[in-house]
This record gives sequence, C-alpha cells and structure tokens, in this order.
Amino acid sequence: MRLRVSLLTREYPPEVYGGAGVHVEYLARELRRLVDLSVHCWGADRDDPAVRAYRPWEALAGTSPHLAALQAMSIDLLMAAGVEGADIVHSHTWYAHFAGHLAKLIHGIPHVATVHSLEPLRPWKAEQLGGGYALSSFCERTALEAADAVIAVSEDSKRDILACYPAIDADRVRVIYNGIDAAEYAPDPGTDALERFGVDRDRPSVVFVGRITRQKGVPHLLRAAVDFAPAAQLVLCAGAPDTPEIGAEVATGVQRLQAVRDGIIWIDQMIPKREVIQLLSHATVFACPSMYEPLGIVNLEAMACEAAVVASATGGIVEVVNDGETGFLVPLEQEPGSIDPVDPAAFAAAFADRVNRLIDDPALAAQMGQAGRKRVIRSFSWSAIADQTVSVYTKLTLRAGPAT
Repeated sequence: MRLRVSLLTREYPPEVYGGAGVHVEYLARELRRLVDLSVHCWGADRDDPAVRAYRPWEALAGTSPHLAALQAMSIDLLMAAGVEGADIVHSHTWYAHFAGHLAKLIHGIPHVATVHSLEPLRPWKAEQLGGGYALSSFCERTALEAADAVIAVSEDSKRDILACYPAIDADRVRVIYNGIDAAEYAPDPGTDALERFGVDRDRPSVVFVGRITRQKGVPHLLRAAVDFAPAAQLVLCAGAPDTPEIGAEVATGVQRLQAVRDGIIWIDQMIPKREVIQLLSHATVFACPSMYEPLGIVNLEAMACEAAVVASATGGIVEVVNDGETGFLVPLEQEPGSIDPVDPAAFAAAFADRVNRLIDDPALAAQMGQAGRKRVIRSFSWSAIADQTVSVYTKLTLRAGPAT
C-alpha cells in the first residue's frame, strides 16, 4: 500500500503568488508518482478531487491586520480535521505549519515542516500584520519545535532555523533544496511578450521578478538603477505589495527613476508564466536585490532561462549563484535585527557596478547564462527533490508505525 501523504499549504495553483507556492506546485506533481497524495490549500475549490480548499471562518471577516492571522489559524483548524486518514502531513510556511502540528496531535501521525522563511527574520511583517505577527510567530515556533522533521531549503536556512529555535535538535533538520523544471523554464526565442510590454529587443535589459515586500529589496534596486549604464532597460515585474506603504514607496521610486532616465518598464501585475519565461530569456541580467532569501527559486528560474544573475550575497542565494561563474554576488552587511543594509548607498553602488560589468560585456553575460542553465539541470531537478522528500517520510513512518 502506498504511503498516504497530506500536503498542507496556503498557495496552490491557480492561486500561486510566491516562491513557496511554486515549490509546492512542482513538488506535488513529482510526489504523485511516489505516494498517494492529497493537497489541502486555501482559496476557491479546485477541480482536482485530490485537492481540498478551505476558507477562513466568516465570523473572522474584516480588514484589521490581526484578523488576517486569526483567519489563517481558523483554516489551520479546518485542515487538521480534513487530513484524517493520512499517514503523514507535510506543511509549508507558517500559514499551514500550525495545521500540521494540530494534525500530529489529533491523529497521532508524523509532521514534516518545510521552512521557506522564518518569522523572527522577517520583522517587517509587524508592519503588515500588526499584532498578528505575534500570532504567526507563535504558530511557527510551536509547530517547528514539535515537528518530527524540519526541511530547510538551504544550508544557510538550516543554520537560521537552529539559531532562531535552539530547542530543535539539529538531527531533525534535513536540507533539501528547492528545484526547477528545466524543461518548462527554458530559453524562449519568442518576442510577443516583449512587444506587449514595450521592451526594446535592441537594448540590454535588467529584469526583476518578485513581490513588492521588504524582503525582496525593490527600493534598493531602484536606487542602484540610477547608475545603470545608459543603454540598459530596467524591467520590473513587481506587484502584490505587502502593504500600501511599501507599494507607495516603490511607486515613488519608479517615478523618480523615470524622471532621470528612460527605459523603465514597470509591470505591476501578475503575468502568465510563459511571459515571465520570455522576459527572463531575453534578459541580459536578472537582478535579485533580496535582503532575506532562504534560497530563492526565482534565481533558479532565471538561470534556467540562461540569464546571468546579479544578486545579494545573502541566505541560500550563495548556494545557488556561483560568483563569477553564473553571475555576480553583491556583499550585503546588515545590522543585527535590521532588514536594510548598513550602508544603503554603498550596497546600491556595488549592485550597479556588477550589473554594468555584464551590460558592458554581453559575451560574458551570455557565458554566465549558459553556465547557469547547466548548473540548474545538474543540481536542482524536482524528481531528485521528491525522492529525497519521500525518503524523509519513509523513515518517519517506519519509526512511528501505522497510524491509529
């Protein structure tokens, strides 16, 4: 009999907006060949009978920041009840970790938790959630400290997990990288998306793809872009701001940049994956100015499309981007407890310097792009990642014995 696994997640297609959702989408696809999989997610009902969607309790409706955290916890309660019959639960992000913890307690089954980010390292979330940040932190700590296994998406993420939660035994933390579908994310010679968004094929382009959040460092990229080579275009695929404040800050930054240089294209909406792939395929440079990144699937996506990467030397990024081979890493020094660089102007200048090296040397950019795709194919396949994940499941279920 195949192992019955319930995957717990906030995001699942077609409602995917971040790297954790991308991870779950592709991991679930590969897990289905190995286990009897059900997916429990947020949002609208899906057509797939193996996918069950949940909505928050109506009694918690409202727009106050703390209500968002309470709504997440109400879904966690429903998910915990909905996984009855599973042999193991596997949760992703704090939005679902608490559901995994409750399922472990209620049904007596192992709980595996994949950490895509850590609440103690995202203090800016207090700006978004208000008092709800204390609740999200409670859910994460409670679930991770009690989980039977914790999956970190990079060695750096493992170090962060153990530093933030010293009660977790290091033997319970396993590193399994994020992956990439290199058949889907592959160079696209088409140009229809470029034409639709007004990207000039005859000019080098610097492309950013990501949500507008403190974590992704968009304001720092806008400061750096002032000093990009005049020939360069900046293509910002940046939407879904965490708060009105960060959204307004980025809008102001774009306006200031457009006042001093041309070639600034802001796509402030989610666009189809096919169009993202095409923009990445034609990018001279992919820019990743993240202030915090346990791994960064988007760098893998860019590398698979043969874009050279310029990225902050932080978190798991340094395990993905080989400095001087698949792109350039920009040193990032941060004060303890702060999300921003110690010297924002110096960081922006260093970022611009590395971007300009590639703008000025398109042959080097192409060489790095090709090296990046080779690295992705060699080291980050989803099939291998699914095999490693099932190995974790198997060890836990053998140890626990059959669920009762």
